[in-house]
Amino acid sequence: MTAEDYRLARRLWHQLEPVHAVFWYAPEVFAEAAALGYEVKTRWPSYFAWRLAPLGAVGPRLAASACYSFSPHMVGAHVPAAWAVASPPQILAARERAVDRMYRALLGDLIDSPGLAEAADLAREAALAAGTAGRPLAAANADLPWPGEPHLVLWHAINVLREQRGDGHIAALRVHGVGGLEAHVLLALDMGMPAEKFGRIHHLPAPQLAAVIDGMRDRGLIGDDGWLSEPGRAVKQRVEALTDDLAARPYESLEPDELDELMATLEPLATLLLAAQD
Repeated sequence: MTAEDYRLARRLWHQLEPVHAVFWYAPEVFAEAAALGYEVKTRWPSYFAWRLAPLGAVGPRLAASACYSFSPHMVGAHVPAAWAVASPPQILAARERAVDRMYRALLGDLIDSPGLAEAADLAREAALAAGTAGRPLAAANADLPWPGEPHLVLWHAINVLREQRGDGHIAALRVHGVGGLEAHVLLALDMGMPAEKFGRIHHLPAPQLAAVIDGMRDRGLIGDDGWLSEPGRAVKQRVEALTDDLAARPYESLEPDELDELMATLEPLATLLLAAQD
């Protein structure tokens, strides 16, 4: 793998992610969650159901392992309770309906465009080439049957690639000795945001979050000023580089002109869906 391969993996991630991530905020998705019986005042009860259903009705320990960077207490508050609301097969069927409704509402006539169909075919080829050994969420999603319509194929392919990258990111964090909650502290501080205000950890009890930060300060990852130290920033960069390395391999199945085509067809979709999230 070359540095250019790593940059390619990151560029594709930045284009794939908006096309997928709109799912977590779309009203059509919340409507399907509510129809199943989930509380939708916040996204977390349905988030863990949507994300973990491909694994089956897992318990809190496996759920927390798969969702490494979340507080195990937070995960345990929703799993296994999620399976008492709806079974994994019911959730997966509703997930596909939600994707269909969401994309039809947001993409309009683009649903039937040749560009979207081309992006779906190329993303599927990359997803089929994604290694899933040691990557439980990627493997569970890759085992699901492929949908028939191009916009559903596109979301499913991106979901496999996204979870494949996410599983690799957990491996990279573990290699560099970064705990799950520490990963969010690193991300927040790298973004210039106090960890106490970061959405995925601001809910933690203050003593618990303070203990995480103090431990990172003791290891030299955070300076006395409360921001990332040079060693902390170097660890963050090494984690991201390894994540890109581990995420680059699926795209080797595509020829250079196919990669160019995939990025070209994704760009207008990503732009449109980013605007929708705003």
